[in-house]
Amino acid sequence: MPWQNDGNGEKPNPWGNGPRRGGGGGGGEPPHIDEFIKKGQEQLKQVLPGGKGVVGLVLLVIIALWMASGFYVVDTNENAVVLRFGEYSETTLPGPHWHFPTPIESVEKRGVTDKNLTQIGAVGVQGRPSRRGATARLGQNQMLTQDENIVDVRFNVVWKISNLRNYLFKISDQESTVAAVSESVMRELVGKTPIISILRDRGILQVAAKDAIQITLNKYEAGIHILEVQIQEAEAPAEVKEAFLDVQRAKSDAQRFVNDANKYRNEVVPKAEGSAERLTQLAEGYRAQIVAGAEGEAARFLSVYNQYTLAKDVTKKRIYLETMEQILSGMDKIILDSNAGSGAVPYLPLDQLGKKRDGGQK
Repeated sequence: MPWQNDGNGEKPNPWGNGPRRGGGGGGGEPPHIDEFIKKGQEQLKQVLPGGKGVVGLVLLVIIALWMASGFYVVDTNENAVVLRFGEYSETTLPGPHWHFPTPIESVEKRGVTDKNLTQIGAVGVQGRPSRRGATARLGQNQMLTQDENIVDVRFNVVWKISNLRNYLFKISDQESTVAAVSESVMRELVGKTPIISILRDRGILQVAAKDAIQITLNKYEAGIHILEVQIQEAEAPAEVKEAFLDVQRAKSDAQRFVNDANKYRNEVVPKAEGSAERLTQLAEGYRAQIVAGAEGEAARFLSVYNQYTLAKDVTKKRIYLETMEQILSGMDKIILDSNAGSGAVPYLPLDQLGKKRDGGQK
């Protein structure tokens, strides 16, 4: 074989008459590319006897196989990025494609419609932190609220790739980046929210977290679209959970008592106001009646007085008669005549006669 050792134990240089580069002799000029190919063909003829046709066929098959290795197919849920000598060249959509084979170009494919799940503060089997998506650290789920309470918040972030080029080249560790940004945003939002709002209404917090995470990732040009933030758990830490629940129950009882008091007030106050208004109106009516009666009596007295000043005797007699009429109108009357003498019947029994007449009429 042409590359076997010669008798001196050195490998001869197949490309020229001088010594091989790196050998004991001095270095010669490198051969021209045409000469290099020609020498290679000669050596190949010696290895594969059969002439130039066989060599050409072999080279053609090798080139065809190398070119065929550049064909690739992008699935319907994927996009692909073509790299030329490691640098971005183009993005290809689902379907068959071709690129210059290795080592000129290479292809990176990712599922752009697939949903990815990153869990923050998730607890796995037997209480061990879950490693899916992002590393769950000790105390990762414990956050400080606006009213200086500690709350355990465990949530998931659902996302997909929106720009494959940015996803591959703008950030180095995509899942860890999503986890870090999500945790930071959630801590900020929890720090601005009272604990009672977090426990009672997670929906507002989820929407706010989704928007804030997306804004941050857009600043990084991460090529990631946040689909949803799902708060799986939001409660007080286990160490103080019972005490916290007692406090919340006490607050609920206090609020219930306040509501009952307000209800009672709303029932009693209108009734009291109605009664007061009724009494006020009765008093106003009584006052008006008394004042009107007094004014009438005063006017009548002035009228009588004016008549009295004009005819005193007549007025006195009329007043006397009217007064006696009022006094005696409802009484039994017996008339005695002082001039009747001392007869057997010194008086006239008008009362008895009146009763007999009334009885006879009946």
